[in-house]
Amino acid sequence: MDVLLGAAIVAAAVVAIELTLNGRSPRSLARGYSRGAVRLAGVLVVLLVVAIGISAAIEVAKGPSVNVGSNQAGPPSEAAFQAMIDHCTATTGVRTVVSYSYSNPFQESIETYLRSSTDDVFTWFAGERMRALVNEGLVDDLSDIWAAAGERYGAAERAASTAGDGRQYLIPLDTYPWVVVYRRSVFAEKGYSVPATYGELLALARRMAADGLVPFAFGDKNGWEAMGWFDILNMRLNGYQFHVDLLAGRERWTDPRVEAVFARWAELLPFFQPGYLDRTGWEASEAMLEKRAGMIFYATYAGEPARNQGVRDDLDMFPFPLFGSPWDAERAVDAPIDGVMLRRSPANPALARTLLECLSTPAAQLEWVRGDPVFLPAASDADLSVLSPYQRRMAELMRQANRVARFFDNDTRPDFSGLEGMQRFFREFLADPDQDLAAFLARIQAFYDALP
Repeated sequence: MDVLLGAAIVAAAVVAIELTLNGRSPRSLARGYSRGAVRLAGVLVVLLVVAIGISAAIEVAKGPSVNVGSNQAGPPSEAAFQAMIDHCTATTGVRTVVSYSYSNPFQESIETYLRSSTDDVFTWFAGERMRALVNEGLVDDLSDIWAAAGERYGAAERAASTAGDGRQYLIPLDTYPWVVVYRRSVFAEKGYSVPATYGELLALARRMAADGLVPFAFGDKNGWEAMGWFDILNMRLNGYQFHVDLLAGRERWTDPRVEAVFARWAELLPFFQPGYLDRTGWEASEAMLEKRAGMIFYATYAGEPARNQGVRDDLDMFPFPLFGSPWDAERAVDAPIDGVMLRRSPANPALARTLLECLSTPAAQLEWVRGDPVFLPAASDADLSVLSPYQRRMAELMRQANRVARFFDNDTRPDFSGLEGMQRFFREFLADPDQDLAAFLARIQAFYDALP
């Protein structure tokens, strides 16, 4: 882009000189250039070479840079991410160029991206999705950074950033829980109480429906939104350990305990926002924000579309209610970890690692989560008192959880959770919840067994 701009500026200058200083008319200029096309071509080649040289000299003067690929395109995430990068540029002197993409296309093409992009540092997810890139040899070891900065992370963050070889490959940036988000004013106006048990949740859903509200805003157009519902129902009914073992292939989908999860889910679906297969989770959250729906079970970024400060201040949340099962004491929650990784054989490894070291600090992460206040910093030594009431409420619910999963597609292999795997199966269930569940789960197990 700099080269083309330089060439355009030089060419424009030549034309301006001909038209003004030399007194040429546009018509005579065009006629003269057409007669001397070969001469003109030669001149333009020289001008282009000069422009390229000038542009290259400017780039050299700027010094080397680190290219970063971010999946945080669009407001407010893009500006918040850039604020974090700018903080690290000012702190370290490392010049950084960020290219922004939207999350779904970015993650669906990650392997192609890593094999063709010039980006050295890129945003990604902890857990199995990170380990899949490690196993393919596409990313570099960050254990040296962890040796210096690892004390600011807890055991859970370390485990989620560690591959099968015992080394760390991801620098955590943020985390966020999946909870029930609602507007306090709606509950106050209607006299609703926050439910603590599943029975109370059903009773609340019936009251909301009678009051003309959609009880649960919901959308699964992208295919992954339903995963959060399966996770919480499975952990509430069958416990954290069974859940993570199922996702790891140590338990079977044909187990009657899994069928019980889908049966309970089918019981709740009449209270879901209709047309959910053609609506994104983001669009569903807007129904809650606009008071068309009473609540939404979603990640805390359900509050992100709220542009009005009054609406943001009206938001609250509660953990998914308990079922009276032996697993109630776990108070399990899904809380994904997002972070940054380093491409294998980066162009500027020393500068890239300096940038990553800065991104691991609470000061950098606070820049990020203050600008997009639906996340929490992953660094445990970050000062949460400077965050919004919504974020402090998130942190409170996270502290109450005794077991934390990392979300379905971070806790299982990507070729099982992907578009042709469980995303498709969940949509099949949502389209026909009354189908033969035993046969449905047998198809899921057969799909898993056939994976390489």
